[in-house]
Amino acid sequence: MRDQEPGPGPAGQRLTTQEAAELLGVKPETVYAYVSRGHLSSRRMPGGRGSTFDAKEVETLARRNKRESAGGSGSGGELSVRTRLTFIDTDRYYFRGVDATELAARHSYEEVAEWLWTGRLRRGVTFTAPEASVAAARGAADALPEHAGPTDRLRVAAIAAAATDPLRFDLSEEAVLGTARILIPTLVGALTPARYTYRDEGSLAHRLWGQLSGRPADEAGVQVLDTALALLVDHDLAASTLAVRVAASARAHAYAAVSAGLGVIEGPLHGAASGLAHKLIMEVLDRGDAGPVIAEELRAGRRIPGLGHRLYAGEDPRARALFELLEEIPHSAPALAAARDIVATAARHTPLHANVDLALAVFTASSAMPATAGETIFAVARTAGWIAHALEEYGERPLRMRPSGHYTGPKPPQPLPE
Repeated sequence: MRDQEPGPGPAGQRLTTQEAAELLGVKPETVYAYVSRGHLSSRRMPGGRGSTFDAKEVETLARRNKRESAGGSGSGGELSVRTRLTFIDTDRYYFRGVDATELAARHSYEEVAEWLWTGRLRRGVTFTAPEASVAAARGAADALPEHAGPTDRLRVAAIAAAATDPLRFDLSEEAVLGTARILIPTLVGALTPARYTYRDEGSLAHRLWGQLSGRPADEAGVQVLDTALALLVDHDLAASTLAVRVAASARAHAYAAVSAGLGVIEGPLHGAASGLAHKLIMEVLDRGDAGPVIAEELRAGRRIPGLGHRLYAGEDPRARALFELLEEIPHSAPALAAARDIVATAARHTPLHANVDLALAVFTASSAMPATAGETIFAVARTAGWIAHALEEYGERPLRMRPSGHYTGPKPPQPLPE
């Protein structure tokens, strides 16, 4: 039955989670995902027996979903694009049909990238870049203001690397893969200012560790970083990946397509989310209790970073894989405990599971890395996935990524403005 509580809905009607799910035609877990994405607001029932939802909000969302679905754009109004790269299931995801978490547990980032690109596994492969490419990228990035962040350096580095490659307009698979194998280590090299020594040696994860942490590299930490990179290689049509495919549809070269992805990734709801989770964990560690920290976030009307994912009803499999590795590292224990406290405390308001941003935040917070490190890891890792999607798009009809606008402005013709 519906709770009759004062509220903004018609006659103050409140719906239970199950009623809201039935009206929306989704699972109860998806209702909480809508809450985490800001599409719905929730209120705890008296006695803490669950959450209630404003009937008017739920009905409005249901009508919108139905309208978007009828418009032919798919469930939830999302664009549907054929891809052979990543498949996301209930609580797992797969790269070319292979369980991605198992692949990342057994193979390096470079090997997983090659698998995603070609469907072939090149054991022992490492990515290196010509000295000229790295030098140009570092020099261009050094021209940025001091307050520029790592993602700023990556964006500038991609443009500088493109300028050094006169063959960048060759969109053949062989040429694009050659670009990818050089561009990714060039981006990593560009993170260090030119006044510091940088060696393009060892695994990409080992080189990236040296760019991010003030602590000497240790085998366990580098292994977690390498696994994180492999897990984050691709995740279907995320916002940045869609931008990359739009650029590739217009036949932009690989550097430009990657630049499109880097431009989107800075959003706080995408690549930058791990930085917010990092700051949250550091604040919980400082206070010793997640309660007041979560209370302040909710009071300010902010969503709790690191919790919930629209594609997974349960725990994000990428988070689960990283947490398992972090549990084996003693100095990660305080940050892990803080993350568990965050999840448990937030569950009193909205029961959401940890996502990969929270797991990345545990790693960066316990590895002497800055809050921006998670975003950097995400960007470097996802560059490989962007290249894979660009390659797929180069094989499709040009300019097909051109949706039609649904005009809602004044009916023409209107008089000229005075």
